[in-house]
Amino acid sequence: MKTGASVLRDARRIVVKVGSSLVTNEGRGLDETAIGEWCRQLAALAKDGREVIMVSSGAIAEGMKRLGWVTRPHEINELQAAAAVGQMGLAQMYETKLRENGMGSAQVLLTHADLADRERYLNARSTLLTLLQLKVVPVINENDTVVNDEIKFGDNDTLGALVANLVEADALVILTDQKGLYSADPRKDPAATFINEARAGDAALEAMAGGAGSSLGRGGMITKILAAKRAAGSGASTVIAWGREPDCLLRLSRGEAIGTLLVAQTQKSQARKRWIADHLQLRGAVTVDEGAVAKVRAEGKSLLPIGMITVEGEFSRGDVIAVRDPAGTEIARGLANYASAEARLLCRKPSSEIERLLGYVAEPEMIHRTNLVVTR
Repeated sequence: MKTGASVLRDARRIVVKVGSSLVTNEGRGLDETAIGEWCRQLAALAKDGREVIMVSSGAIAEGMKRLGWVTRPHEINELQAAAAVGQMGLAQMYETKLRENGMGSAQVLLTHADLADRERYLNARSTLLTLLQLKVVPVINENDTVVNDEIKFGDNDTLGALVANLVEADALVILTDQKGLYSADPRKDPAATFINEARAGDAALEAMAGGAGSSLGRGGMITKILAAKRAAGSGASTVIAWGREPDCLLRLSRGEAIGTLLVAQTQKSQARKRWIADHLQLRGAVTVDEGAVAKVRAEGKSLLPIGMITVEGEFSRGDVIAVRDPAGTEIARGLANYASAEARLLCRKPSSEIERLLGYVAEPEMIHRTNLVVTR
């Protein structure tokens, strides 16, 4: 397990989440100075070889300002309209500030449904990883214009954790209007003590924050604690810190202890591989030749279409399937990049033929090595 000082210092892929109160300066409209500061730090991290993703709230609050609304409406259609209007300003602000620091940006709107459906999950993952390879900073927000539940009940803490899982981030940084996590609400309890470091997923943290159904749970620390627990499932540790702390992201990346660190107990690769290895329901299988067996089993290589002999079962992209040797023995299992009907067309074909055969290319591999677990 990593030490507190090394979690952010060693992190190569980082998801940063900022809340509405910070982005909009307590609802008064987009805080250009604050966003500019975060973008400057994101750009510096990117130029240092890190891969960074921003998950930003603030569309509804900005939309309310642009529409001249003083109080937050209750009707879902009005909230969705405000989100649609505000999203324009939010994306424009990040684009401007990142461009000023020599970085490109991309707006990505997601819903929880996008991340629940395996095929859409993989599509979103491929898009984000491609943007990172292109040295572009993705700016992600919940698609409030079409989602009711997020507007009514949630915030983007959960989305930040889901994105961290999606791209297999090393760390999630949640920037908030508090210095970090306390043993009690410091605004109500003068005896509250600051928590520098704890274990992500520790049930005592949830109880301390009042539990998921408490009044603190709505936009409070409980959502951040639960987000850290979710991110830890894929091996990402979480830092909860004050968003206006000077050079917060840069100092964290240098190993400085800022805010509260919630450490994941599972290594990133172990968490993902364990989930695949423990999958009980396999949707299908591919039989591969001896050359592919050697590359997968002995060399830890990806499974390419050219090594596949036959395809069994009916499966979709993203399903867990078995990899079998010519004798029918399972040697590995992993996440399929192509559905069974497509896989049958790709058998014994080089990756360079995928686009001609299917009309598109999702990935050059049938199963990428990071999604492949050798079972024997």
